[in-house]
Amino acid sequence: MKLKTLLMLATAFVLPSQALAASGDANSETTSTDDAPKSADKRVNLMTTGVARARDRLDSATSTSTLSESEIEKYSPRSVAEIFRYIPGMRVESTGGEGFSNITIRGLPIALGGAKFLQIQENGLPTLEFGDLAFAGADQFLRTDLNLAGVQAIRGGSASTFASNSPGGIVNLIDKTGEIASGNVQLTTGLDYGTKRIDFEYGAPVTDTLRFHLGGFYRQGEGPRTTGFDGFKGGQVKFNVTKTFDDGYVRIYAKLLDDQTTPTNFSPVAVSGTNNNPNYSNIANFNVTKDTMFSRYIASNITLDDQNRPVANPFDDGTHSKVKSLGFEARFTTHGWTINEKFRYAAISGHTIQPGFIPSASGFPIDQVGSAQNIMNLFGGTSLSYATGTNAGQTISDPSSLNGNGLLALVTVRDVKLNSLDNVTNDLRASKVWDVGRGKLTLTAGYYRSSQDVDVAWLWTSTVSDVVGNANANRVNIYAGSIPITQDGFLGYGPALLGGLRHDRYNIKYTIDAPYGSLNYSIGKLALGASARYDFGRARGTLYGSSLPGADPYVTYDMNGNGAISLPETQVGYINYGQSAPVHYNYHYLSYSVSANYRMAEDFSLFSRYSKGGRGAADRILFSSYLSTTTGKLLDPSAAYDPVKQAEGGFKYRGENAEAYFTAFWAKTGEHNIGLDRSYRAYGIELEGNYRLGAFAINGGATWTKAEITSDALDPSKVGNTPKHQADLIFQLVPQVEMKNVTLGAAFYGTTGSFASDGNSLRMPGYVVTNAFLQYRPTKNVTVMLNANNLFDVLGFVEVDANSVPASGVVTARTINPRTISASLRFAF
Repeated sequence: MKLKTLLMLATAFVLPSQALAASGDANSETTSTDDAPKSADKRVNLMTTGVARARDRLDSATSTSTLSESEIEKYSPRSVAEIFRYIPGMRVESTGGEGFSNITIRGLPIALGGAKFLQIQENGLPTLEFGDLAFAGADQFLRTDLNLAGVQAIRGGSASTFASNSPGGIVNLIDKTGEIASGNVQLTTGLDYGTKRIDFEYGAPVTDTLRFHLGGFYRQGEGPRTTGFDGFKGGQVKFNVTKTFDDGYVRIYAKLLDDQTTPTNFSPVAVSGTNNNPNYSNIANFNVTKDTMFSRYIASNITLDDQNRPVANPFDDGTHSKVKSLGFEARFTTHGWTINEKFRYAAISGHTIQPGFIPSASGFPIDQVGSAQNIMNLFGGTSLSYATGTNAGQTISDPSSLNGNGLLALVTVRDVKLNSLDNVTNDLRASKVWDVGRGKLTLTAGYYRSSQDVDVAWLWTSTVSDVVGNANANRVNIYAGSIPITQDGFLGYGPALLGGLRHDRYNIKYTIDAPYGSLNYSIGKLALGASARYDFGRARGTLYGSSLPGADPYVTYDMNGNGAISLPETQVGYINYGQSAPVHYNYHYLSYSVSANYRMAEDFSLFSRYSKGGRGAADRILFSSYLSTTTGKLLDPSAAYDPVKQAEGGFKYRGENAEAYFTAFWAKTGEHNIGLDRSYRAYGIELEGNYRLGAFAINGGATWTKAEITSDALDPSKVGNTPKHQADLIFQLVPQVEMKNVTLGAAFYGTTGSFASDGNSLRMPGYVVTNAFLQYRPTKNVTVMLNANNLFDVLGFVEVDANSVPASGVVTARTINPRTISASLRFAF
């Protein structure tokens, strides 16, 4: 509380005393981005995300960042999440593929993954209402291609009141809309990894008042890591058409996405040394950055589906994302009121399947990757044999020398069917400006309505595998004498390593109604105002499966149809639809934000803000003690949403050749998840800037954060510790030289070390990633590009699933992508 007070008082010294009486969200004289035609860069740099009205960044009492298309293509991002790394204040744990990224902002915690406190939007509406749905993060259903005009981000501030479930901030991907007749076709190939890709886009005015844009991509290839199959395959098409009028416009959007990528889950890595100074290295015949637990010899997961029918789900499905969406937006003015309307319906579904491991917090009694002898002994085994591959049926004569490392892995196959994540979203707002005294008063009022389906089935199984790279792993059978403990490498056709838990289905509909509004008063250089939002949430649905109290976790089923029942066939996961639990609760909370902005000069402004927002818990409290299994009501009403309080203040400078943005921040939040009831506090400093001199330009940012766990209802020993993965410093730096025909430079992203767990014992080292780029333009309409992601092949850990250095010397971890170099040829027309 002291730090929050100091931040507010510090800003008071540099603002007139009346500036703290209220806050300003907008300069009322700014207008919509669609008073077009404008270039794509101008549309991105005029801040429209998370604010009452579009305005210049120096007139906004918020911490904001913008990235244009031309900037993004130089960063060599291999996913949408990798773009976000170049936004100051954002911590992004991305390991490759599309999805499964952990994204947060300003020290707010990452407990169970995803982007809980941050909303990821597409053209001003959320991709998913909740950014951290289990096995369905919002970034999983987004792709970056030539449709993208740029990205806008707001950290804290009015994000709490101009969007639901976004107290930490908003990141908005903005599409091109065809202001200028132009198009591009781009061909890309991986030079040291498997990818072939074609991108296209074209937009143009049809008449003086009608324009359109169409674009998309298709790709195929193995991807940056060895899997033994083409796990990256598919693409998307997007289209929009805009009709402008004297007093506004109407636009229709459509999107079709059907794309598969290979997720990067935890893989084995050797560790030695001490907890405070560990030494991570590759184990024999397995490279943690280039290899995966996927294999050409392990084709599918055999399980009962959500209708209790036997299926073989192929591993090359990976993360399969499907989106069909249709939406529109409109803006018009009548009787002095500016009306903005956005609507979108999205049919979203998919599937994700990957070999994985049980989290260390589960308390499983033995290392999941350990010596073959120890794992064999755990199940009373006396011998091993290959269950798949070219040596299927052959006995493993010497387990200690297996693959040169003597290791086996107990693999929990994470097989999740996303039946429906359909959502319908509508955001209607109106604003009007009055002359009041010597200033202008702006009133904005709006109503937000959304509906989010979460119909998901977990179809996990438990298997045994050897540990070898280059996609050559096999499932392994264990025998006790002549008695098979496994069948075709399966310990159970359900999650046997979890005691049968997590073979479940849940079908929930979440609805949110949120009236909101703001009052802003600008007089001369000073803008003051306040905004508020009231969210009414509703959850209705049903839970089924083995994770319900008293549920039978298994059924006996002849999975291979041979007429005999093996031990694994007595541990088959199934969903008993005759036993269920309801979900039936409501919640509501108030969000508000007050701020001040003082435009001291044309190129300099000061701002201050205090906000309170919230985030609904959604699926993260299902199957937990927070919900009654008989009534579906909340047993602990505070678990329905987690509040976030924030204070911030700083300055903004924009000169002819340089820009600088400084923000000091403080944040406090609670966190409710399965097995978690905590509070956190964080404070720090954000810096962002750029400088240009002739052909040379440099931009970058840095964020210093100090965070701690302030309370823990379940484990008080964690109080005072730093949240896991929270580094003291993250930074981005992009120097470049742009000449007539050549542009070259590098994008650096770095992080200092952090703790692998909330216990603050085992550390993960810091790292710096270098992405280099070279663009050559031999003619006006042709560009040749060379991009290197992780040029120096740095080993960067984003997660290590261990509390300390184990006696086995092996842990499991997720790492950033290895070096990937691509070449592109673009034709403009």
